Amino acid sequence: MKHCIILLLMIGVSTCKNIYPRDVNYQPDQVHISFGDKTNDIVATWSTFNDTASMVLYGVDSPERQAEGASVLFVDGGKAKRRQWIHRATMRDLNFDTRYVYQVGSEDGWSRQFSFKTPPAGEDWVVRIAIYGDMGLNGSMSLPFLKRDVEQGKYDLILHVGDFAYDMNEQEGRVGDDFMNLLQPLAAAVPYMTCPGNHESAYNFSHYSSRFTMPGPESNLYYSFDVGPIHFVSISTEVYYFTEYGIKLMVEQYEWLKRDLTVANMDINRRKRPWIILFGHRPMYCSNSDDIDCSVEYTRTGFLGLFGMEPLLKEFGVDLVVWAHEHSYERTWPLYDSVVYNGSYAAPYVNPRAPVHLVTGSAGCREGRDHFRRNPFKWSAFHSQDYGYTKFKAFNKTHINIEQISVDLGGQVIDEFWLVKNKELSFNQL
Repeated sequence: MKHCIILLLMIGVSTCKNIYPRDVNYQPDQVHISFGDKTNDIVATWSTFNDTASMVLYGVDSPERQAEGASVLFVDGGKAKRRQWIHRATMRDLNFDTRYVYQVGSEDGWSRQFSFKTPPAGEDWVVRIAIYGDMGLNGSMSLPFLKRDVEQGKYDLILHVGDFAYDMNEQEGRVGDDFMNLLQPLAAAVPYMTCPGNHESAYNFSHYSSRFTMPGPESNLYYSFDVGPIHFVSISTEVYYFTEYGIKLMVEQYEWLKRDLTVANMDINRRKRPWIILFGHRPMYCSNSDDIDCSVEYTRTGFLGLFGMEPLLKEFGVDLVVWAHEHSYERTWPLYDSVVYNGSYAAPYVNPRAPVHLVTGSAGCREGRDHFRRNPFKWSAFHSQDYGYTKFKAFNKTHINIEQISVDLGGQVIDEFWLVKNKELSFNQL
């Protein structure tokens, strides 16, 4: 302490604060935001390494308003039982289509000032999203490109489709801390929506469940939310694989998903939000050569033949299904039960007769790229091993544009297609 006081006199408080061990630091760490129960409710989440109050200061021109939140003690499952407090505070009923500035913390220490823009109201606006999975602390090849895009205001939200940090629990949780700070330029500026992957399984997915705040009253392992003309559904594919944590959760998710899709598919809701998009980590379909997950896919076929999700995609007319897990990119033709159901020979994605599947797990991690079979399946429309990420734009209730960006090629678009739905369709005839 004596050395710190001497250093304080010489070079100031902030430098002195930085030489304290991290686990006695009151400063906010790992700041990120997500949607609350509505798109104009924004939840700020952050960590401190000592217990302190949870407050967010926010406003349009300056942070003059205050919202109080709460914190939960999170203890890593490793030998050191390393502790941190994870704070949450919600900025409620914000003006739509408005830029806000905010900072989080307490009188013991405040973060720097961040900003975000709320989405427009209603359903009739262009929704812009970056989508990817499998981004690690090391080898995060897409991150510089995503940072540039976020700085230029190109996205209304981000979907991270599982597998974070590689792995958040490593080094007694320090890898998770460093990764969340690495994400902060993205996740503190744009609502960061997630689902769990297999790399989050340690200690019963406790790092994922504790670090991220997703909307709805259910487990944050599965939830749904509405943005513009889209109903998004996030699921955990991992409940089919880590059954030591309980088959009960798999059954609960399946029953919840059926209820959620039933409501989303009601005429009054489907007219408002005609697009239903589901995302989860492990794909139902892929043509990679180095993984058996897509050959024995429990999310599709179910556990012991029960609770398979693919029939629900058909029953409720899910338009697009987004996956990751494979460290590559792949687009399918409209597909159900391994059979192609194109809208027409000339325009396969115009009024398609089955869901389209997209695998986008090439954001970059220490495990490298995944390779493809020499002879891809007939339902595979395009695939690439390039590192990259997906740009998604829902222009309106009838047209969605999707591009795959290759960071190997400096940000070049290597795949693009339009998903068009300009008449009422039912997949129940399959």
